[in-house]
Amino acid sequence: SSAAPAYDADWKRGRTYSRSVCTSCHVASPIGQTSPSSKTKAEWAAYIQADKHAKGKDSLKYYVSTKYRDSIKATNKAAAKYTDMSDAALLEDLKAFAIHGAKDSDSPAGCN
Repeated sequence: SSAAPAYDADWKRGRTYSRSVCTSCHVASPIGQTSPSSKTKAEWAAYIQADKHAKGKDSLKYYVSTKYRDSIKATNKAAAKYTDMSDAALLEDLKAFAIHGAKDSDSPAGCN
């Protein structure tokens, strides 16, 4: 049996998706903006692994799913751009961005 090659996550694609898709909702919600530097690398990994969003009300995976991207692609260029990506790959990109800019990383990221 041959193992599938590991996906090489792209933190820059994750940054684009986060800033273009995630931020639009976070700014409008009571929680406000969330940046990668709001958590440590371990906290981001645990958060993504737990698949809980909105204080456990939603699945984080839903917000990177093809279904979600299809539902907003008419008004969101990033969602439209990544329509054909697999859900798993886009989630890995988002995780790579969060970890790349975590508060204990070499380059903590802000909201902009």
